[in-house]
Amino acid sequence: MANSYTKDPAALLDYSWDWSGWLADVGDTISTATVTVPAGLTAVGAPTVSATTVTQRVSGGATDQSYRMVCQITTAGGLVDERSMFLTINDR
Repeated sequence: MANSYTKDPAALLDYSWDWSGWLADVGDTISTATVTVPAGLTAVGAPTVSATTVTQRVSGGATDQSYRMVCQITTAGGLVDERSMFLTINDR
């Protein structure tokens, strides 16, 4: 799974964290998820959560800046894990 993307500052796009491999290893599913975006980016709405994937719609960002978004999940079995994704903002 890639964890670095380039985004245009005017784009409104969905970004997904795919937890399927790890969840298969531990035999669990996602119960809840939170996505944290830094100042400069905007999380549009709540994240969408499936059994194995979390998707967040994101807007904004300043050209030539990089941002770290963090997705934290809690599984049905009570495990907690966190993954990061990096966005670099460039005119496209």
